[in-house]
Amino acid sequence: MRSVFLYALGISALCHTAVAALPGTRPLTVDGDLSAQMVAGISRFLDRQIESAVQQRPKQQLDPPLARKQLRKAVGAVDPLLPFEGLQFISNTTRDSLRYRDAHMEIHAVRWPVFKNVHGEGLLITPTGSIRARVVAIPDADQHPEQIAGIAPGIKPESQFGRRLAAAGCQVVIPALINRSDEFSGSDRVAYTNQTHREWIYRQAFEMGRHVIGYEIRKIEAVLNWFEIENAKSPDPLPIGLIGYHEGGLLALHTAALNPRVQSTLVSGYFNDRKQVWKEPIYRNIFGQLNQLGDAELSALISPRSLVIEHATIPAITGPPAARPGRRSGAAPGALKTPAFASVSSEIRKATKHTKSPLKLFFITANGEPLENFADKQSLELFLKGLQITPPADWHSTKAPANALHSPIPQERQKRTVRELEEHTQQLLRFSEYHRTEAFWKSLDYRQLDNWHTHTQPHRTRFSHEVIGEFQTPNVPLNPRSRKNLESEKWTGYEVTLDVWKDVFAWGYLLLPKDIKPNERRPVVVCQHGLEGLPIDTITRNQQSRAFRAYKGFAAELADRGFVVFAPHNPYRGRDAFRVLQRKANPLGKSLFSIIVPQHNRILDWLETQPYVDKKRIGFYGLSYGGKSAMRIPALEPRYCLSICSADFNEWIRKNTTVDARYSYIFTGEYEIFEYDLGHTFNYAEMAALIAPRPFMVERGHHDGVAPDEWVAYEFAKVRRLYAQLKIPERTEIEYFNGPHTINGQATYDFLHHHLNWPKPKQ
Repeated sequence: MRSVFLYALGISALCHTAVAALPGTRPLTVDGDLSAQMVAGISRFLDRQIESAVQQRPKQQLDPPLARKQLRKAVGAVDPLLPFEGLQFISNTTRDSLRYRDAHMEIHAVRWPVFKNVHGEGLLITPTGSIRARVVAIPDADQHPEQIAGIAPGIKPESQFGRRLAAAGCQVVIPALINRSDEFSGSDRVAYTNQTHREWIYRQAFEMGRHVIGYEIRKIEAVLNWFEIENAKSPDPLPIGLIGYHEGGLLALHTAALNPRVQSTLVSGYFNDRKQVWKEPIYRNIFGQLNQLGDAELSALISPRSLVIEHATIPAITGPPAARPGRRSGAAPGALKTPAFASVSSEIRKATKHTKSPLKLFFITANGEPLENFADKQSLELFLKGLQITPPADWHSTKAPANALHSPIPQERQKRTVRELEEHTQQLLRFSEYHRTEAFWKSLDYRQLDNWHTHTQPHRTRFSHEVIGEFQTPNVPLNPRSRKNLESEKWTGYEVTLDVWKDVFAWGYLLLPKDIKPNERRPVVVCQHGLEGLPIDTITRNQQSRAFRAYKGFAAELADRGFVVFAPHNPYRGRDAFRVLQRKANPLGKSLFSIIVPQHNRILDWLETQPYVDKKRIGFYGLSYGGKSAMRIPALEPRYCLSICSADFNEWIRKNTTVDARYSYIFTGEYEIFEYDLGHTFNYAEMAALIAPRPFMVERGHHDGVAPDEWVAYEFAKVRRLYAQLKIPERTEIEYFNGPHTINGQATYDFLHHHLNWPKPKQ
């Protein structure tokens, strides 16, 4: 047998030509990068899941009240609105609120309260004659209200729908949206990034169960509330409409679906089947969208009210801004282009399957091609018809204001809009711990030690269903395959693969001590690598390798100590290739761990059948992203009898949401890391409570850049208190050591020997 010595200190890698399979397995003959093959297979699996969700939705009965409740939660449009009596004119000692006046209309700069310290801001256009309807006109994110109103250059006169509607007798409010610039995406304290403002708000809001979409819906709904207040003053209430283009079209569609008080809606430049939403900018990512409410279902929620879909050209977006000098890169990739007629028309046809009443839905297109100009005259006339308005004969021929009257764009408005929502989200972060206390900790009965798993099952179910997300139980045979690939003086290594679903497999390295006696069953340690890692990284003892500096060959060391070791591969490798998996999973209400947890289920299924394994003594030990795994997988998989989280445990919600600390993922390229509404549900202490009463340990280097010691100690104090209240304080430990982001392998090894009941090696 030919060996190639790649690893120092007595570990050799064996050629694949000398395959020796484990008993009970078929030979593993696949070559190439199994990590890349795993990611590619999961991607195909998710493609099928997306297609299945899209095909299944038309077969489901749509319950409008329940659907609206689900939609509101999914887009994070849940914060209570502040009451107010009227819009506020924006004026000061140097400038009046009036921006323009002519024979047809008057335009004022306005603002209105939304949440505490958060305002909507934009323009109010009031026709000089009688008001016949009230409309919120929503521009694209990169358009200014002044452009839609026709008092600033940049939009063709025929597409200035705010001004056109005023000429037809509508009172119009045009809100300013968060745009796609990156000017304010960052902080003076830490750094600035190349994330668009929409992604900047999206990242921090997503963790808090909020969304840039939901925030802007609430701003629009605040205006709708004001419209109703104004209507209440008159015996003849005026009809209410919504119109939006591009990003504004998204907001118009979702807001109208949520609000039956809107009688007519025009959606321009936004309508599609959403199967490719994972390719769009990340601020379009809505958790669970494809399972429940695609654009067809949103249309059905609007029925029987009037809805006009305009297939209009949108400006192509190829990705986030390039990182300028002095700014951090790492914004999520994502592109937008005008959707094809076939996909738009197909989605429109699906809408008819969700409602018994005839849809008042009008589809405007240019003979199967997108309109060159948005807010076409025919589209606006149909929209106005839905408001029961017949506009004057010359309403669409009124000229735009002369250039001399153009209003400058307020320079500080976008900054205010970004910073207000940022501060609101940071306030949610500060109070999120109280929500977790009410929803989680106060429900616990610490007298339930012997029944703890059952006692905490409702929380585990919520964690699994609502945060992690669940696919169907693996439904294919395990089909174990193996080959001998490593050899040391004390153990033999085998590469093992197991089937999970079609195209999805589990893969890892089994290290089997050579001194196992017949009929002896030993404890197992599952050793999990971190971000961009491979199973071999946990094993190599080449002290010159980058992997050894982080992992210290801990899998090999534990095998030397007599433990059976399994080093699985988790599919967080390949940069954007694996992050796309999260992008594909999220619209299904799933996550990367929706795949990883079943992979570990299968690994345990197989390990439990092995004659040398004591199935009651299988522990988990993971570093970095493997530490993230150590919090989530054992919380959901009770067959792991203990868990060790190394180089990851900290105040996780703060790390994912704060804009004040350099440790935050808000500033980095890990755009897949955010989990929807985790902030109000499960921080690491809550996950540890789902692991309890099993032994749990944290390994922490003082110089680990994941987070400061203070964050780690703060969160671990809750775990220590829990175990003390359960009267099992000896089952949890934390080891601090004077080192970086690495395995230390001192107290953790003692912890494994003690709780897995395996003797330490003789000195």
